[in-house]
Amino acid sequence: MSDRHRTEAPDRATPPEDSPTRGRLVAIDAARGLALIGLTAIHFLPASDEETHEPTWSWILFAGDSAALFALLAGVGLAFGSGGRTRRQGQSMTAARVGVAVRALLIAAVGMSIGYLMPKDPPAVNILVYYGVFFLLTIPFLHLRPVTLVMCAMLFGVVAPVLMQILRGRLPEFTAYNPTFNDVVTVPGATAAQLLLTGTYPALPYMTYLLTGLALGRLNLRNVQVQTLLVVVGAGLAAFAYLSSYVLLYVAEGYHQLLPSVPEQSEEVVDEILVWGTDEGLPTSTGWWLAVTTPHANMPLAIAWSLGIGLAVLGTFLLLARTIGPWLLPLSAMGAMTLTLYSVQLVLLSFELHYDQPEIWFLAYLLLAALFAVGWQRAFGQGPLERLVSMAAKGAGRAVVGDGTRPALH
Repeated sequence: MSDRHRTEAPDRATPPEDSPTRGRLVAIDAARGLALIGLTAIHFLPASDEETHEPTWSWILFAGDSAALFALLAGVGLAFGSGGRTRRQGQSMTAARVGVAVRALLIAAVGMSIGYLMPKDPPAVNILVYYGVFFLLTIPFLHLRPVTLVMCAMLFGVVAPVLMQILRGRLPEFTAYNPTFNDVVTVPGATAAQLLLTGTYPALPYMTYLLTGLALGRLNLRNVQVQTLLVVVGAGLAAFAYLSSYVLLYVAEGYHQLLPSVPEQSEEVVDEILVWGTDEGLPTSTGWWLAVTTPHANMPLAIAWSLGIGLAVLGTFLLLARTIGPWLLPLSAMGAMTLTLYSVQLVLLSFELHYDQPEIWFLAYLLLAALFAVGWQRAFGQGPLERLVSMAAKGAGRAVVGDGTRPALH
């Protein structure tokens, strides 16, 4: 399975400048910067070794988990932008909802515009259009308490994958890996199905990450016990998902139940799907596919694995930022403007120049991205696209509800 159709992508829901502490922002931005490195590796580096055909280190480390981490952190950012630990109320919350809606539409518009540059067989699947849907779906949940948000996240993590398997054969197939404005107008049903359930980053299962991040953003992330708990719970959740999948597939013999659902009942085909997944989605003839942890499978245990990794990464960076925050500057600067850097990366990938020398392109992009991010942040603050989106979102909120939109203090 080629890595040409594998991509994770960012967005940064910028919190109010006076809400979280600087150390907390550094940690979250640094975690997002690491995710950017991960998606860059998936974009530019080979997914498999040319001689052994085994997965490369970049695929093993980053496939699927980068997108989950970005979604988790986007949820944290949405929590900050809607009051943090003290949820906004009344008109202030209305302004926050309007701002999220405007942010979602602008991010989706950027993604659909870039879609016109991508060839039919693209080097990357653009997640920005999906992110717009993520944010729109999150709006009704902004007022909920952390416990309720976690319960909703668990519900999405179980029910959405089941719906994917039940409805996949009944929903229209998408017509383009990277939807554009034309697709929204000409094939709205297929585009909606793709963005919600059948695409590479379906919004309904991804709500697990968004809502979990939203719950985390309502907690005291400055507390070292909370930070440590994130690492412990995250590692435990990832281990539970992996071991559960192993037991179900290889001890309970679920693996053999997968064979009739693939061509020629081939173990080789099943093994390839378990490692690489498939662009067409998992087979739907047996429920045992719900037990896999394949990257981008979006099955319950796959979601639990990626969520666990994301929680552990976030907790680790929160702990690191307490002592070595300034040393995280290259990562945090890139993480502070992932919308800009990711959009530029997609435009660059659309020229398909990187295939002959992937390692050089990978290193060159990361070096230039880090230098640009640090320089721009010190000179101007927010990234170019981040500033435009933030200004539009805040302006829309003020226009709808007037002046009562000052963020709540943490």
